[in-house]
Amino acid sequence: MTIRPVTLNDPAITPVTIGGANPVIISGPCVIESPEHLMRMAQRVVSACHERGLPVIFKASYDKANRTSHRSFRGPGLHDGLAALRHIRDTLQVAVTTDVHETADVEAVAQSVDLIQVPAFLCRQTDLIVACARSGTATSIKKGQFLAPWDCRAIIDKFYEAGGSDLVIIERGTSFGYNNLVSDMRSLPLVRAMGVPVIYDGTHSVQMPGGGGDHSSGSGYLAPALMRAALAVGVEGLFLETHDYPEQALSDGPNVIPADDLPAFLDSVVAIHQAIGRPHPPLPR
Repeated sequence: MTIRPVTLNDPAITPVTIGGANPVIISGPCVIESPEHLMRMAQRVVSACHERGLPVIFKASYDKANRTSHRSFRGPGLHDGLAALRHIRDTLQVAVTTDVHETADVEAVAQSVDLIQVPAFLCRQTDLIVACARSGTATSIKKGQFLAPWDCRAIIDKFYEAGGSDLVIIERGTSFGYNNLVSDMRSLPLVRAMGVPVIYDGTHSVQMPGGGGDHSSGSGYLAPALMRAALAVGVEGLFLETHDYPEQALSDGPNVIPADDLPAFLDSVVAIHQAIGRPHPPLPR
């Protein structure tokens, strides 16, 4: 089956095609910590990607509604968070994305970003998916840690039948016992064979949910290896969170790629893509 590309081509941004000639990088800090920090991170991410000819979508969350503890930092909220993302978009002319947890937020988010993200825990929330589809804004849905690859068929059908046209599925690992995830690389061609672009989320795939007691832990040092493997198997792009001071990050610090390591990692992305391209997904027998 031919993969249906998703193109973000608003005149205000540098166009991005998920499923185009080059793998797309979706990257940024997990949560918006401050407008100043957001701009510093956006400049580093966008510069590193553009220097290597990689299309980029900048990502950060205005609200982390699914933190392990109610005491954890959640972000600046809808109004201030979207304003900060719009400033990044307007200043750097870069596509932006953020996650949405409530149907009531979808309209505002759709008007501020180029790609809406539905979190993995909410991938089966019908009202949320329908609202995203009807917004007319391209949407990425993270495959839940509790789903088999073929369960994505129902998610895809739900989105399209609600009137949506531009959909991306993000693979972010599968629950493997307590406080652990594992990446089954077979998931990538199986979901791509459904005709949608697939992004591999390397930094959340090495997360250990709740592994720190009142917070999640993770093994960020393993993320580059898994992302290189995903490129070899075949994906339309990579999702990776990054931070300039991971030990001080207000969310997901143990999982991120340190910003200082990002350029060298992106060099390996380019090298792998130049060596093997993007393998076509084999059709299931």
